This record gives sequence, structure tokens and C-alpha cells, in this order.
Amino acid sequence: MDLSQLTDAIKSGNRKAAALLTQEAIDAKIEPRAILDSLIVGMDDIGARFQRNEVFVPEMLIAARAMKESMIILEPLLIAAGIRPEYTALIGTVQGDLHDIGKNLVSMMWKGANFNVVDLGTNVPPEKFVEAAKEHNPQIIGLSALLTTTMPSMKTTIEQLRAAGLTSTKIIIGGAPITQEFANQIGADAFAPDAASAVEVARYLVGPKAA
Repeated sequence: MDLSQLTDAIKSGNRKAAALLTQEAIDAKIEPRAILDSLIVGMDDIGARFQRNEVFVPEMLIAARAMKESMIILEPLLIAAGIRPEYTALIGTVQGDLHDIGKNLVSMMWKGANFNVVDLGTNVPPEKFVEAAKEHNPQIIGLSALLTTTMPSMKTTIEQLRAAGLTSTKIIIGGAPITQEFANQIGADAFAPDAASAVEVARYLVGPKAA
């Protein structure tokens, strides 16, 4: 079986084909890791095309949903084979902000890049980020904000995470009003202007194994 067909199904966001081809690959006794790699290639392609303005947010969402359909089928085999994401990412929209579209897209793209993602939702107080970070021990924490009025919550959250001893965890921030300058000001490790960039930044921060 040619796994490029599965990759193409992810690229085009064809959920039905993605699920069918994933099952066919499993039935053909193809290694679960190889199937997973073909899914990741598809999501990487969508991310690269997004950055070149060849596709837009709707296409990314559709591709991510196709990836999700495949993963529902594939994940039990990956677990049985002892294949688990090497890195964990924690993500949430900061306190006072209820916007979640950007955060959800980053979450889906990280999952598509084979990160284990713990999504805390919206309006997340700093204390909850600290508690979840201690529980899940993530390598990456993503903070999202869409409102300028909630940007100070990012600073507070980073301060509390660092005060709690989480100094080695890399913090990425993003959202419409966020800039690299603001990231520098509040002590974030990185800024991602969009979901595709968030994948690149996360991979860079955790090292070459995730690339």
C-alpha cells in the first residue's frame, strides 16, 4: 500500500478517506509508526502552505480534523506498540479571555506534529497553569490571548510558573495583539504569530528529536 494516498487525504482534509486509508494500512500490516509519519507529513505540508498564504485557517482546520479521524483508529495500536509522543505541551487561553479559535488551532496542529497536548481551555488563571504544569510536566506551555486587556495575565502567569520552579519549561505566547517585543518584555521563551509557526517554534525549543 502506498502511504502517500493517506498523506494526500490529510492534505485535502478528506476525513472519510483518511479513516478508510488508515484502516487499510493497518490491515496491510504496515508499522503504526510509518502510518503516523505519513499523517505528520500531511500536516507539515498544510502548515508550510499556510505560511506561504496558499491555504488559510479553514483548510488547516479541515486537515486537522482529518488527522483526528485517523488518530482515533491508529492511537490504540501506537499505545500497544509503546509508541507515545516524546513531548508534552500544555495550552490555554489566559485569565479573563474566552477566545479559543486560535488556541484550538494551535492545539490541533501540535497534536498533528505528534505532541501530547493538554488543553486547559479558556479563562485559565495562573494558578491552574501552575497546577497543571506540575501534574503533567510539559516541555512546552502555550499561552493565548486575543484581548489587549488580558495581555497582563500572560505576564502574571509566566511569573507564577517561574516562581513555582518551572524554569526549564519553555513558554510560547501568541494571539492577535501579541508581538515578539511583548514576549521579550514578559520573559516568554518564544512568540508564534500563527498555528503553523507554533509547530516550528515548539519543535525548535524541545530540540532536534521533534523536528
